[in-house]
Amino acid sequence: MVPFTKASACGNDFLIIEGAYAPAELGPLSRRLCDRHNGVGADGVEWLFPAEGADAQAHLINADGSEAEISGNGTRCVAAYLVAAGKHGQLLIHTGAGVKHCNLVSRNEMVFEFEMDMGKPEVGAEFSVTVASGKAKGTPVSMGNPHFVVFVSEFPALWQALGAEIGRDRSFPQGVNVEFVRLKSNNDIDVRFYERGVGETQSSGTGSCAAAVASIAGGLAKSPLTVHAPGGAQTVHWSDEEVSLRGPAQLICRGEFLG
Repeated sequence: MVPFTKASACGNDFLIIEGAYAPAELGPLSRRLCDRHNGVGADGVEWLFPAEGADAQAHLINADGSEAEISGNGTRCVAAYLVAAGKHGQLLIHTGAGVKHCNLVSRNEMVFEFEMDMGKPEVGAEFSVTVASGKAKGTPVSMGNPHFVVFVSEFPALWQALGAEIGRDRSFPQGVNVEFVRLKSNNDIDVRFYERGVGETQSSGTGSCAAAVASIAGGLAKSPLTVHAPGGAQTVHWSDEEVSLRGPAQLICRGEFLG
């Protein structure tokens, strides 16, 4: 039996499992756990291990069993789990993209809000990739994991298929998270996410940051920027080169996986 806690950050859901229950190979079990028909169902699993100088080390495995450097939403879910277990509200969580600071802003029972240090983004020059419909132009952004931000006037009818096609392009040998961004105002954007190793997600923490950074760097919006997604809204600040992300995380349930 594998005890788990299920959490969600704006509909981006994760299973949080203590490393004591981790098998030698995390991928196969994580894939079974994330299966929405024959498992528990989630976008990924955050496996937690002790970390020197931090409250925990979070090792993220995507729904398809592949490893990922970080999830902003997943890390926030880990922070909620740790606070509910008795930790203080100032947390250091070690991820594959470095140590992230999560500051608890508010709590209402099992719903938590955090301000999270996301570090310094890397913004590349805009370029195009070839897709079936022609060319897809986007801005590469690294938030410790890779993103390709595509600006649209309206979301394509089959944006999920386009996101998958972009993600397979040889320009991204390690895969890429794709964000489709529609500008609403100087301080508001609508975003759709197609994530590497998962597919369509209701939200994304690092994706929200990448979309905001690309918008601000391109002179299309200003910080702070509210990022609207199907699962809810998050706020991104970019100042003094550092990005911070504010948003909720909810602990949904606990259980045991018997499979």
